[in-house]
Amino acid sequence: MRGIISAAAHLPHWRLSHAAVSGVLGTGAGRGSRTVASYDEDSLTMAVEAGRRALLGAPSAPSALWFATTSPTYVEKTNATIAHAALRLPGDVLAADAGAGLRGTAGALRSALASTDPAVLVLAGDVRTGPAKSPDESNGGDAGAAVLVGDGTTGTGPGAVIAEHLGTGSATREFLDRWRVPGELRTRAWEERFGEQRYAALAAEAWSRALDAAGVEPSQVAAVAVSAPHPRVAAGFTKRLAKDGVESIDTLASTVGFTGAAHPAVLLASLLETAEPGQVVALAALADGADVFLFRVTDAVVTHRERVRTLAEQLATGDDSLPYATYLSWRGVLPTQPPNRPEPARMSASAAERRLDWKYGFVGSRDHSSGALHLPPARVSFEGGAVDDMEPAPMADVTATVATFTVDSLAYSPSPPVVFAVCDFEGGGRLPVELTDVRPADVSIGMTVEMTFRRLNTSDGIANYFWKARPVHGVAPVIDTTSGHTTAEGND
Repeated sequence: MRGIISAAAHLPHWRLSHAAVSGVLGTGAGRGSRTVASYDEDSLTMAVEAGRRALLGAPSAPSALWFATTSPTYVEKTNATIAHAALRLPGDVLAADAGAGLRGTAGALRSALASTDPAVLVLAGDVRTGPAKSPDESNGGDAGAAVLVGDGTTGTGPGAVIAEHLGTGSATREFLDRWRVPGELRTRAWEERFGEQRYAALAAEAWSRALDAAGVEPSQVAAVAVSAPHPRVAAGFTKRLAKDGVESIDTLASTVGFTGAAHPAVLLASLLETAEPGQVVALAALADGADVFLFRVTDAVVTHRERVRTLAEQLATGDDSLPYATYLSWRGVLPTQPPNRPEPARMSASAAERRLDWKYGFVGSRDHSSGALHLPPARVSFEGGAVDDMEPAPMADVTATVATFTVDSLAYSPSPPVVFAVCDFEGGGRLPVELTDVRPADVSIGMTVEMTFRRLNTSDGIANYFWKARPVHGVAPVIDTTSGHTTAEGND
């Protein structure tokens, strides 16, 4: 049975309230909030986070990986290979970018569903920004998403299909609606009414073709998720479907925003979080054309929800108090004075390649004889002194606790101060790491953290990626009763 084996979305921790924007600009920016990627997140790191969740419980690695975005780290280098390394996929797995444009995710998803590969991982991520007071700033949002497509099994075990693919319909026509040339911050748009008219016709064509391909009547579709670059486009299509009794799910406009290339996959994950087994559901992705996908939800969706971090859970734990000035600084719209320490030098390509598993996969080493865990990996064991008697120790999914930490206001950072913590990993291993997605005042000794793939810095056009730690929300700190300390803070 061909279909979706897993789907997951990653929402950044930070939120920008529209009230915070109007408080600075003096104009209305609408209600609600939008998701904001941190200064150390980008389209790639968010897609990796979603991919890690989508691959949880997968019986085997996918045979191909596709990455779609409109905000790539590199133009003349494949971005998907970095995700390939961070997800620790085998060397025989194809990793390629889906190309520029908002339609890349729908195209990759359609190709994956029609592929003969046993499993294909579709990743998508986007950072949506623009000049102050622009529609992209107010209506946009940042997110990553992942969809694992393949020939899964029936039932509810590992590798089971959670949504069987029934049929797909597409419609394409060239028209100028939205465009942004390389290097520009601003996305330009033609009159919205013009795009609305074109999308209405294309969506109707794709919808009809998908129903015919699946052999399904409109009345049999329980719910549809509509991804569109304009709110009016989505509203017009959902109104048309409502006449046939098809219910549309929330577009997440007031809580997340339009997340660009990631939005179809984000809405697909949201759709599968609420759909009931046996229901027929649809995804309509409108971008430079229209693509409609029809699925039948299976019983395996229930156990799948227990494995992934749902959108509802992520929305409930986000921080919506991000100042507007901080957001502008993170996006480079408002340059600020950095700390006086020198900026980091560019990453060494040869050194990174030699430590590929450690740098991108966060894989340490464990001594066979003593079981001692080494972070970073070592050739000589610190217990017993055994040489070259190690086995790989993947640590990206292992939680840790903060043993001690310091707040450094002098070290270079795009968003000072920097919080460094010495973390003790569950099952052994200790490593000093940088904390992210947390305010210095909220850090405490004993707090539980998890690892997350982030961008450390960019120098000479080279993005330097590694792993940081972030708090696990909802987990109480472990208090060290022997020392009597619960927090520690200092400055270098």
